[in-house]
This record gives sequence, C-alpha cells and structure tokens, in this order.
Amino acid sequence: MESASQDINLNSPNKGLLSDAMTDVPVDSAASARTSAPEGLTLAEEEELRSELAKVEEEIGTLRQVLAAKERHCGELKRKLGLTPLDGLKQNLSKSWHDVQVSNAYKKTQETLSQAGQKTSAALSNVGSVISRKLGDMRNSATFKSFEDRVGSIKSRVVGSRENSTDGLHSPSGAGDKPPQDNAPF
Repeated sequence: MESASQDINLNSPNKGLLSDAMTDVPVDSAASARTSAPEGLTLAEEEELRSELAKVEEEIGTLRQVLAAKERHCGELKRKLGLTPLDGLKQNLSKSWHDVQVSNAYKKTQETLSQAGQKTSAALSNVGSVISRKLGDMRNSATFKSFEDRVGSIKSRVVGSRENSTDGLHSPSGAGDKPPQDNAPF
C-alpha cells in the first residue's frame, strides 16, 4: 500500500485510524466512491449531501486556521505584556482555589472541622484538668510524702557533704588563696 495512492483527509476525526478492511481499498478518486450509492438516497440527494460535506470540511479547516492565528496572536500579546505560562498557571490555580473555597462542600467541611477542633480542644482541656487533679491527689498521698521526705534527706546529705568538702580543697595550680592572674594578651 503506497501512501501516495491514497487521499487522506487531515481534517477527519478519524485521521490516522485506518482499519484493516480499508487498507485494501484504493481511494484515488471521488468517482470510485460514487459507484455504490447508499440505500434510500437518490443520486441528487447524494450529490447534495456530498456538497454539504465538502463545505463543512472546508469550514472546519478555515476555523482551525483562524484558531491557530488567534492562538499565535494571544501568545504574542502575552509575551509583550511579560506574562509567562507560569503566571497563567498561578492565575488558574488561584481562581480554582477561590472556587473551591466558595463551594458549599468546602464550607460544610470547614464548619465540621472547626466544630471537631473545638470539641477536641475541650476534651483535651478536660483531660489536662483531670491529670492535674490526680497529680495533686497523688502529691498529697502518704506514699508520695514519704518519697518526698527521703529525696529531701538524700539531697541535704549530698549538698551538705559538698559544702564541707569544698572548704578543704586546694587549687590544682598550687596558687593557694591568691586569685589567678590574667596573662591573656587582650
């Protein structure tokens, strides 16, 4: 099958999609297609439909050319204004985010989450006050008081022995009671 022997319509929505059944049929002239008229159509009706089809395909081609020219002109204007594709993307995202924020679903979700946050905050506050109360109760218990007394006595022994031992310590430099001299050049 040679591509030169086929007439391919680039405006067709099926361009590039040839079935196996169609590959064996030569499409080198419009006259060969006219040999088999669809059932129920007269030759005049068929000619009228073909003429209308040709006009519509021509209009489609013209509209594609106009659209391409408009897109080029739009790109030139954006370039002259210093607008980049990133700016357009930012604008689209900003508009989309705004649209989401004003939607009913977003508002309902936001309201529900706000209520859930308030309830969670209240629950955590209650838990905190319960824990504080329990710690206070535990601190006033006899077991905790006994533990606190033991820690206090150990602390006084450690601190008391430290104070006694620092009186008898000598300086490692052997300078005695003289304050160290600052020999730094600064």
